[in-house]
Amino acid sequence: MKSIFREGVYAGKAVFVAGGTSGINLEVAKGFAASGARVSVMSRKQDNVDAAVQQLKTAGAEAIGFAADVRDFDAVKQAFVETEAAIGKVSVIVSGAAGNFVAPAEKLSPNGFKTVVDIDLVGSFHVMKAGFDHLTQGDASIVNMSAPQSSHPYAFQSHVCSAKAGIDMLTKALALEWGRYGIRVNAIQPGPIDGTEGMERLSPTPEIRRQIEGMLPLKRYGEKQEIADLVLFLCSPAARYITGAIIPCDGGQALVGGGTVSMGLIPTPK
Repeated sequence: MKSIFREGVYAGKAVFVAGGTSGINLEVAKGFAASGARVSVMSRKQDNVDAAVQQLKTAGAEAIGFAADVRDFDAVKQAFVETEAAIGKVSVIVSGAAGNFVAPAEKLSPNGFKTVVDIDLVGSFHVMKAGFDHLTQGDASIVNMSAPQSSHPYAFQSHVCSAKAGIDMLTKALALEWGRYGIRVNAIQPGPIDGTEGMERLSPTPEIRRQIEGMLPLKRYGEKQEIADLVLFLCSPAARYITGAIIPCDGGQALVGGGTVSMGLIPTPK
């Protein structure tokens, strides 16, 4: 599917995408690049960073990348410092680094719980806090990647539910505080999206996938491009009066309840 955003919409803008080397976040980075933005991506593994930057450059974009863990505030801060030096002050931040695995609470280790919260929630704060001084205040936008688990309890996802619920409230709190600087802060809850590591874990068999699709009002998995288009919309002048919003992009999954889906279809881990 081709993006609905025409070339040049983000010309001259600098965009920073945390977690932007794979999955939905890489598609987001590509969307901004195709619309004229200069793009900086960051994730933990240098090989992934190099591959993503090469893809963006091959597509004709001005792109740079940094290997840093969102749990390391100083490393994230340095990535923003170097981003500004290379491509200018940032107009858009997308915070999408995440961790997930299926685990019943009684078998979930304290370290496993903490790891997901540290990556998703603490990492999101680190990205926004580190990026604050490097934003083009008066005309800036932040989008956090949340999940349906933030609003609906999912079986075997207590760690993710807790972390994503925190992201939603953090999004609202910073939208409240940073609006006076001209910084808008929103979040997206992607539903079942095709070709993502998360859905490979949550729907590991064709039968489970068919059952999930059957429960969705739109009867299909979403595409990564559809999430990218929503991000590009939220960061555009068309959404200039939207802040503090938590927006599902899930084919109507929230209408039937994600918890029902997970409880009925995800087998109990051994």
